[in-house]
Amino acid sequence: MKPILALPLSLLLAAGAAGCGKGSGAGDDPGAGKNTGAGTPVGRTFLSDSVTDKGEPRPLVAGSQIRLEFKRGWIGAHAGCNSFSGDAEFDGDRLVVTGLGGTEMACEQNLMKQDEWLTGLLTDKPTWRLDGDTLILTRGETRIKLTDRRVADPDRPVQDTRWVVESILDGNTAASVPVGATAHLTFGDDAKVRGDTGCNQFSATVAVTKSTIAFSNLVATKKACAGGPGELEKTVLEVLRGTVSYEIEADQLTLTAKSGKGLELKAK
Repeated sequence: MKPILALPLSLLLAAGAAGCGKGSGAGDDPGAGKNTGAGTPVGRTFLSDSVTDKGEPRPLVAGSQIRLEFKRGWIGAHAGCNSFSGDAEFDGDRLVVTGLGGTEMACEQNLMKQDEWLTGLLTDKPTWRLDGDTLILTRGETRIKLTDRRVADPDRPVQDTRWVVESILDGNTAASVPVGATAHLTFGDDAKVRGDTGCNQFSATVAVTKSTIAFSNLVATKKACAGGPGELEKTVLEVLRGTVSYEIEADQLTLTAKSGKGLELKAK
């Protein structure tokens, strides 16, 4: 396997596109042979349901799950520690992955070994079979069964979900929320958003489209906060003034202002 290179996480992971139609391997692709499109998992993201080895369950590390994302000519993978990406094509019933590189975070040893196992499997030309929302990869006596992410972990609705701020964005960088500070917001069905900036309670009027949220008439209580809560409030209020773009994937909401600053939130 080629050496794993340190790459920015933002270059490795991208939002999955809409799902493709049903298929069951390259035989369903009218183009046949090498392909990166119709009848393949391209444009979809899959989450593991089960892994077996010699017909017996092969448990993953507790709390981890395999995630595979496919774009045209590209694959992204995650198994609980580092994120990987590389070139990918579907050659008959074989998935051919080359140039696989990834982040180099230090994790628990069992997660590091799981990363190594998954990258080894992906670069060893496993066979693939797609049946609707189910993808099966097989190498030797090892079999991974995965389900389309939109089925296994559907997108949460914007409204009536409590979104908690987990990361602060600035361009291609992400930083953790200051220790001891918590911010959250909930969009109601009355064109209002209410929540906590990390320091003060607030509310605002919102206009939500398929890709943008316009905030206006924002009002907040006037408590003074220093340290982490004050820093978090400053960022939250900066992002929530004006119109932001937004994306939802499963339980993750990303708000991005025109300045490039933004927030990553999790449904809780």
